[in-house]
Amino acid sequence: MKNILFVASESVPFIKTGGLADVVGSLPKNFNKEEFDVRVMIPKYQTIPEEYRNRMYYKTHFYINLAWRSQYVGIFELQHEGVTFYFIDNEYYFGGWTPYGEIKWDLEKFAFFCKASLSALPSLDFRPDIIHCHDWQTGLLPVYLKDVFMQNPYYHGIKTIMTIHNLKFQGIYDMKTVKDFTGLSAYYFAPDKLEAYGDANYLKGGIVYADYVTTVSETYAQEIKTPFYGETLDGLIRARSNCLTGIVNGIDYEEYNPKTDKYIYQNYDARTYRKEKYKNKLALQNELGMAQNKDVFMLGIVSRLTDQKGLDLVDCVIEEICATDTQFVVLGTGTPKYENLFRHFEWKYKDRVSANIYYNNERSHKIYAACDAFLMPSLFEPCGLSQLMSLRYGTLPIVRETGGLKDTVVPYNEFESTGTGFSFCNYNAHEMLNTIRYAKHIYYDRRREWNKMVDRAMAADFSWKNSAVKYEALYRRL
Repeated sequence: MKNILFVASESVPFIKTGGLADVVGSLPKNFNKEEFDVRVMIPKYQTIPEEYRNRMYYKTHFYINLAWRSQYVGIFELQHEGVTFYFIDNEYYFGGWTPYGEIKWDLEKFAFFCKASLSALPSLDFRPDIIHCHDWQTGLLPVYLKDVFMQNPYYHGIKTIMTIHNLKFQGIYDMKTVKDFTGLSAYYFAPDKLEAYGDANYLKGGIVYADYVTTVSETYAQEIKTPFYGETLDGLIRARSNCLTGIVNGIDYEEYNPKTDKYIYQNYDARTYRKEKYKNKLALQNELGMAQNKDVFMLGIVSRLTDQKGLDLVDCVIEEICATDTQFVVLGTGTPKYENLFRHFEWKYKDRVSANIYYNNERSHKIYAACDAFLMPSLFEPCGLSQLMSLRYGTLPIVRETGGLKDTVVPYNEFESTGTGFSFCNYNAHEMLNTIRYAKHIYYDRRREWNKMVDRAMAADFSWKNSAVKYEALYRRL
């Protein structure tokens, strides 16, 4: 039996701010239970829903030194869907109303979390062979493991993996402050360790000290070796490229299943979508007050409304996107500039544009089911989950060829009749617009080809099972 411990700052269903929580909550359920015992450790935030807090049971508590402070560490445990979750309790650090706040405070909080997680291991009846760390919040864990904990034989031979979910977020602050609350010696604040451009960098520490580094798609693993995508760490990534790999995330095929989805108006599957899928479109048009027409081309976006998601391209050509033969549905929040852009176009073209400037899980399912195509023109996208959901619902993605989008969407080839969506290469608004127009041409003029593409999209398998198999191979190798 191989023991694996996931350590992360969030996990569904307890706390979620982004895709990280989906990975940490969903992946452990999909490992082969005969060979791998995978457990998860996250902070015990005050904001975890009451129903889960009531099911946790107290295991033990102790105190640790964080530099010059002595801090309480409580450990709670909970079984959820066959996976054991451990929660690190400390109200001083995890009491607030949001899991993340001001960066300086977050850095101290997660320095505590990394040290507390390692300190908790001997009091659990579980010694991990591999600790799998996720994102910058756990970047100090491999550093601490190689530092103070190496004096204790219990920790000898424990391997670490650092997974980068988004290289943009690294946990950076000035060295003097970080030295003060991590308690690490000056030895660690050198350019080949935690120091980066005069500051201390948590993620860099994790990448330097982990035994293996992974990221969330093969293409992104290649991209981050270049200055454009490397967020100033490309040199380090190239230096560690012999132990770097990309493994695409999955989605929960139970939750995102058009055949059983309780949120959508009309259930359908790969066999019945020709007769049933359009009913979702008519119902959504009705609900959003748009013109009712089952044949019109409907394009959707469910996203954070930020520059990273390529919305400056949309801004550039939105008048052409909102042409008379297209309906455009947007769901999400973000930069006020983009929120107001979509609100303005809804006001201008009430019957064919709908701007839903909030986030709502139920509405997102309805959009995946109702639309014909789904737009994701990201500047960079480590993995991306929305395109996987749209494929599952037979809604063809229109994406830019970057990161996980390039790895998961096969561009349509009209000569060989292959592909599961449409893609464009350069970060260019008119290239995106031409791709949208090409997709519309296939939709309106070559409907049989479009339907064959939907068949292929719905047959693609991006469930967590696939990702788990690749992680299992990596664990065996380590």
